[in-house]
Amino acid sequence: MMDFVVGTWTAWPEWLRQTLTGLGQILAVTIVVILCVAYLTLAERKVIGYMQVRIGPNRVGPKGLLQPFADVIKLLIKEVVVPSRSNRFLFVVAPLLALTPAFAAWAVISLWPGFAIADVDAGVLYVLALAGFGAYGIILAGWASNSKYAFLGAMRSAAQIVAYEIAMGFALVGVVMAAGTLNMGRIVEAQSGGFLSWYWFWLFPLFVVYFISGVAETNRAPFDVAEGESEIVAGFHVEYSGIAFALFFLTEYANMILVATLTATFFFGGWLSPFEGYPLVAGTFLAAPGLHWLVLKIAFFLFCFLWFRATFPRYRYDQIMRLGWKVFIPVTLVWLCVEAVLWIYKIGPWAA
Repeated sequence: MMDFVVGTWTAWPEWLRQTLTGLGQILAVTIVVILCVAYLTLAERKVIGYMQVRIGPNRVGPKGLLQPFADVIKLLIKEVVVPSRSNRFLFVVAPLLALTPAFAAWAVISLWPGFAIADVDAGVLYVLALAGFGAYGIILAGWASNSKYAFLGAMRSAAQIVAYEIAMGFALVGVVMAAGTLNMGRIVEAQSGGFLSWYWFWLFPLFVVYFISGVAETNRAPFDVAEGESEIVAGFHVEYSGIAFALFFLTEYANMILVATLTATFFFGGWLSPFEGYPLVAGTFLAAPGLHWLVLKIAFFLFCFLWFRATFPRYRYDQIMRLGWKVFIPVTLVWLCVEAVLWIYKIGPWAA
């Protein structure tokens, strides 16, 4: 049977095999991200529950493990109510426009040594372009709903994304300067040499700015003024229900996983081992690079997302704008100048 399958596969033309392989990789990554989103929602409720001395969901399935599926089924069977005076087409398209970039960005991310769905040389530019594209779905959702609350939320979100997108872009300029490439896989390889060769150490201010800007970009607490319940009910998705609301929910958590993955890739060596270069563990599984290291780093940054939500109160809108424009952008510009001086005098991991 196996010989028949292999024979049939090799008999197909090269272009067809490449197309089917690419589609299979896209499907596999998409399914894994959706499952991670499902269990991230459960992890959030559990983690915040324990932080508040509660148990969290524990009724559906053993220890509440089937709760995400119960939530999805509940949303799927709800009616999608379209407001009578809304723009119906844009109202329906907006969630898809918001969701698409969150999944499309995974195409260029290096998940383990030598693997990326599309190993392109302009990977960083591709990610930056898609990060900006995600704002359109939110703006359209707010405008098409024909609701004052939704429109206010959309405007807040757009202004916030513009402010923090610039800081994130400057932070990535520092990473590109250090690595000398826009290719995601080669950026990871440029950080080889152990824990202190990763860019978090040499570009620490840029790392802090990038990660906090990522939290703001995803509209997560304490930067969630776009959906501030105490002021504007639920923000840009106030009129959404059922599967349309579920898509916005999926987008938010998919963006969280994406930001955690990009932070791990750009500043924490991606799939590289933290024990690389240490003689005691040389040649063992601890020093070997692999997907498991990337997963552990992503899990740590996702825990930070949940920790922030449980700890910090929501910022006022003017405080968020001031932080983005008057603090983060100047900090990134100053540190880019410092990095340039370090590079000229050959100080740091890029000296070789």
